[in-house]
Amino acid sequence: MANPLRTLIVDDEPLAHMILTDYVSKVPFLTLVGATTSPIDALTRLQRNEVDLILLDIQMPELTGMQFLKLAESGLTSHTCRIILTTAYTDYALEGYEYNVVDYLLKPISFDRFLKAVQKAWQKADPAGDPAASPATPDTLISRTPATTPDFIFVKTEYKLQRVNLPDILYIEGLKDYLSIYTTTERILALQTMKSMDEKLPPEQFMRVHKSYIIALKRIDSIERNRIYIGKAIIPIGDTFRDDFYKRIDQ
Repeated sequence: MANPLRTLIVDDEPLAHMILTDYVSKVPFLTLVGATTSPIDALTRLQRNEVDLILLDIQMPELTGMQFLKLAESGLTSHTCRIILTTAYTDYALEGYEYNVVDYLLKPISFDRFLKAVQKAWQKADPAGDPAASPATPDTLISRTPATTPDFIFVKTEYKLQRVNLPDILYIEGLKDYLSIYTTTERILALQTMKSMDEKLPPEQFMRVHKSYIIALKRIDSIERNRIYIGKAIIPIGDTFRDDFYKRIDQ
């Protein structure tokens, strides 16, 4: 059983602190470690590995949420901390997703919407985890159900942020400056890295099998001589990924 996500609220509005503190207290797989108005304090906590999840406001006088993300980018990995942006403005959604944030919550934030966002953070931090098995808080008001898996993602293309339905993805190929996402209906060119895409996709549905390829497991037609066949595509299995891939298939 995984430990609850150590959650930090970073917002310059006292009302936001009150609302988010109340929301965190109602979720069994979250534990509040602090609420601060200082992004500098949050950066310090992040560097000390004291937090697993940050609820980050964008518009703050000392340091904006975007500036915070730029400074903290090197520490935002799947093994350290997840970020959920909270804001009254829609203007920064695209830029926020460039930093692989878990979600983007628009104020005023409903508890239902908050819960969906933190469930995504829980699943990314511990894909095998089950919120139903997490320690409860005394005043929890939610039913203990497993974290939901999103059925779509947004990717940045040259001119827009495009929705991609996960069930439609066949495989993803990493190229020099972008990704090619092959779906049942089209090929989408996305301006992001293989690492960020690998972290964004639900691990029970997708797997990286080569430095340049991520596949949808349910789309595999056959496997022969360390090659994966998906439709007419032939995808090589990289040496460093081979053992993990075959272990996964054997399961």
